[in-house]
Amino acid sequence: MTDRQTLLSTLNSLLAPERFSDYGPNGLQVEGKTDIRKIVSGVTASRALIEAAIDAKADAIFVHHGLFWRGQTGVVTGWMKERLKLLIAHDINLYAYHLPLDAHPELGNNAQLGQKLGFITPKADERGEITHFGDQSLGWLANIEQNSDKNSQNQPFSPENLQKHLENTLKRQVASVFATSEATKNIALKNIAWCTGGAQSYFEAAIAAGADAFITGEMSEPQAHLARECGVAYFACGHHATERYGAPAVAGHVAAQLGVEHEFIEIDNPA
Repeated sequence: MTDRQTLLSTLNSLLAPERFSDYGPNGLQVEGKTDIRKIVSGVTASRALIEAAIDAKADAIFVHHGLFWRGQTGVVTGWMKERLKLLIAHDINLYAYHLPLDAHPELGNNAQLGQKLGFITPKADERGEITHFGDQSLGWLANIEQNSDKNSQNQPFSPENLQKHLENTLKRQVASVFATSEATKNIALKNIAWCTGGAQSYFEAAIAAGADAFITGEMSEPQAHLARECGVAYFACGHHATERYGAPAVAGHVAAQLGVEHEFIEIDNPA
């Protein structure tokens, strides 16, 4: 068993939220009971996750997407009231970390996705295996030619077989834009960049960093044109699909450190 403040201090020490300019508050967003025996982790503090955490007898919920964001009206009505009512009625703590969870060099969303896809090894950041780019250096880039042992296919990735690898690994359809001429469709991709979630605005920074391909969760209208014009393959794999790995990695690590139970609960999301 641990307590609410010890859990908060441990998470803050691990994720260093003070380093980031973020879109909402990081840390304890809703205060619940003092003693914590079980943590449930998930991607988003949705009503479905909160209800599942109640059924799982959780004392704390740890998520990437919390309840409060810059630009909200501040009123507690509708969906916000229902989520808060459940948390308060069952005395459950809600901890949320947004950009700090994306950025952690070993347990964060980007690190975990890179490991899942076979582009980097654990502790890759410390070993100098990746390059950072974009706002607050949140984007990751790996040279998979230099690290060919990380390519589970044991052959160069073309845009087409990278898409197949992404779909097979993430278990979902991937939207992509890349040149399909005979001269380019089988080109070997050497530098693969990625940033989880809604990081489509990082595409130009990825191109400037030397990426041959960019992987993220979403795609807006301008990125399709940039991909075609710049010859850099773009893969939109789903916001939720790219960000489902960091929360359980961090929560599991911290739960083991503090001697409490942990359970990851997947609430599927097609976005």
